[in-house]
Amino acid sequence: MRASTSSDTGPGWDRWYDRLLVLVPWLLLPASTAIALTQTGQTWRDHAITLVLVGATAGWVYLGHTRVPPDRRRRTLPMLIYFAGLLTLSVALMARDVIFLLFAITGFFHAYQLRPWPLGAVGVLGTSIAINTMATAAPAATVQSLGTYLGVIVIQTVAISAGIVLAERSTRQHERRQQLVTRLEAALEENAGLHAQLLAQAREAGVRDERQRMAGEIHDSLAQGLTGIITQVQAAQRVWHSPTPAREDVDRAREDVDRAREHVDRALDLARESLDEARRSVQALQPRQLEAAHLPAALSELAQRWADDTGIAVRFDVTGEQVTLSPAIDVTLLRVAQEALHNVARHADASRVGLTLSYLTDVVLLDVRDDGRGMNGGSDQGFGLRSMGQRVRSVGGAMEIESGPAEGTAISVRVPAIPMLRS
Repeated sequence: MRASTSSDTGPGWDRWYDRLLVLVPWLLLPASTAIALTQTGQTWRDHAITLVLVGATAGWVYLGHTRVPPDRRRRTLPMLIYFAGLLTLSVALMARDVIFLLFAITGFFHAYQLRPWPLGAVGVLGTSIAINTMATAAPAATVQSLGTYLGVIVIQTVAISAGIVLAERSTRQHERRQQLVTRLEAALEENAGLHAQLLAQAREAGVRDERQRMAGEIHDSLAQGLTGIITQVQAAQRVWHSPTPAREDVDRAREDVDRAREHVDRALDLARESLDEARRSVQALQPRQLEAAHLPAALSELAQRWADDTGIAVRFDVTGEQVTLSPAIDVTLLRVAQEALHNVARHADASRVGLTLSYLTDVVLLDVRDDGRGMNGGSDQGFGLRSMGQRVRSVGGAMEIESGPAEGTAISVRVPAIPMLRS
């Protein structure tokens, strides 16, 4: 934008024309003076008077126009005073020698700088009257001579004043164009700043979202896996640290070793699964349970394995007509079920758990209920429940928690039944 503005013909023409207006009197005055001084029939006194008038005119032009800054030349009163003096001195010079009408043409040029434009037209009229009157002397009192005299003045005034009007209009258009360009540049700079700000905010939001996703994945997979590993290792330690049986109880000792080995094997399986889930979380892949099975089968496997690990009875039910849901919905419901069962194992001290998946017309419900000790502080308890709520809200769902001391806990999740898009 700046490049196009600098190459605009408007500013270049204005600078060139301003230099021309400064140069014109210094070209015409010396030329007129040289011609006047070379004419014969004049005395030294005549030459001296002419030179005095030329010097006065040169000083007036120099102080009133040449040395004046361009901004001051656009002021009305200083230019009116200067132009009146210029026209008076031009008439005086032409009275000495008509050849100075060459210099008087300067009035036509400098009239362009009178503002507003009607003053410029008056300046052109005054210059035309002075030149035509001094060049032809007083017109004869005939219709033809008077018509010629007035016609020349009118034509000169109209033709040159039209140029002043056009120049004034062009100047105004150029100024408006410059204002528009300035505003456009400011708007572009503002937009660039806003764009950079939006990009920075988007990057920050992306970082926050990714951190939240990784925190949720770590909590829902790695943390639960590590908890299961610790549980199995502790069970194996309890077997190993039991009193050493007598020699005749060798069979019982072997049974204890087998039971300890089962816990260690289960801990090893959980470690492998946790490592696999960690890799899948980093790669933003869906959980392993959902790769080879639909959501009901994945929840059934989850419930069975959780019951085997904790020894707590779980009943899993599916109601309604099953539909293949969007992967985002499947992952959300699976992770919510994992976290709910994890909380039951850690905090509820329950003996029974019910897990129900219900397919309705346009929504899917997931209910997890236990008969444990319940919660004393309401539903806003720790990172796990907050993470569950954020997951559910991210897919347009809602989560409700009902609990009370010694009354168990019921978690109900409602999500839209968004079907999986088929290619």
